[in-house]
Amino acid sequence: MEINEFQELSTRTMPEGDKNGKANYALGVTGEGGEVADIIKKHLFHGHELNREKLIEELGDVMHYVSGLAKMFDISLEEITEYNLNKLKDRYPEGFSKERSINRVR
Repeated sequence: MEINEFQELSTRTMPEGDKNGKANYALGVTGEGGEVADIIKKHLFHGHELNREKLIEELGDVMHYVSGLAKMFDISLEEITEYNLNKLKDRYPEGFSKERSINRVR
């Protein structure tokens, strides 16, 4: 599936005419991101087995909220991913390095 197709199909569950929709989706990003962080925390620090299926579910929820929020501001996921890749290429032209991370250009 192409990323913009995901965005279009994901809008099926977005509330219509909700004046608080942008806040709802922004808070959804942070809430679901917290659930992702909790899964990783429990795996790395509490000795839990990584629940891959649950991680996929929560990452999908993050993508849904990011996708919807972007749609509300008329931004495609393709535009976001291209922008991000270009930013990372500028920041780390030879790949990630601690030195370039500390002395970031962008």
